[in-house]
Amino acid sequence: MDLSEFATRLDERLRVPAFSELDASANGLQVAPASGTVDHAAFAVDGVLETAERAADVGADALVVHHGVSWGGIERVTGQTYRRVAPFVDNDMALYAAHLPLDAHPDLGNAAGLADLLGVEGREPFGELGPEHVGVRGRIAPRSATELAVELNDGLHTGGEEVQVLDFGPEEIERVAILTGSGSDWLDEAADAGVDALITGEAKGKLYHEAKEAGVSVFLAGHYATETFGVRALESLAADWGLATTYIDAPTGL
Repeated sequence: MDLSEFATRLDERLRVPAFSELDASANGLQVAPASGTVDHAAFAVDGVLETAERAADVGADALVVHHGVSWGGIERVTGQTYRRVAPFVDNDMALYAAHLPLDAHPDLGNAAGLADLLGVEGREPFGELGPEHVGVRGRIAPRSATELAVELNDGLHTGGEEVQVLDFGPEEIERVAILTGSGSDWLDEAADAGVDALITGEAKGKLYHEAKEAGVSVFLAGHYATETFGVRALESLAADWGLATTYIDAPTGL
């Protein structure tokens, strides 16, 4: 498949242009030769030196990631930026990034994947960001905070770290909001929506008292662990297109 077609298919499926004014990430092709083909695509959460080198080692023509190397433009390709970009140039390998478009997608997205894991039903958009939403909310079979934490620990690759729980909600959790990665800024929206729990990756320090005062439980399952779903879904999509694929797991425990 031509590299341009590969990127265009992803752009269209993920509605990348819709997030151009909302996302600091330069979504789409971030590093690419003038032309090329993609027969083998690698997928990873983070576009960093480790994943780039591992993608090159398996002979990938492109690496697709959630977190790329360009956030609002690259002024100089020096130091750490140079080290991260070099494996792509040296191996004639493309880098494609999808940040908020991959968080938001109702089928392929990170929040959608985590909702699938937990069996969330009656899904509605959550996590308002301008005209878009980057999360979901809905209902799960009632369970305690302890039971939900065990389910998350068992179902996510947390890098050996336990899911943190701020147990401030009702004894039985049924209504949940999910916003993967760093979703603590949407605690007020979760409270206004009347959910019992917010499930996200990591938090800012102020979240503790905000959640306590709102009576909402919060589950912090790790930024990395909650954001593996989107790239895994894109890997399956690429396989359906007839491409060879490799998933590169590089958990951070954070």
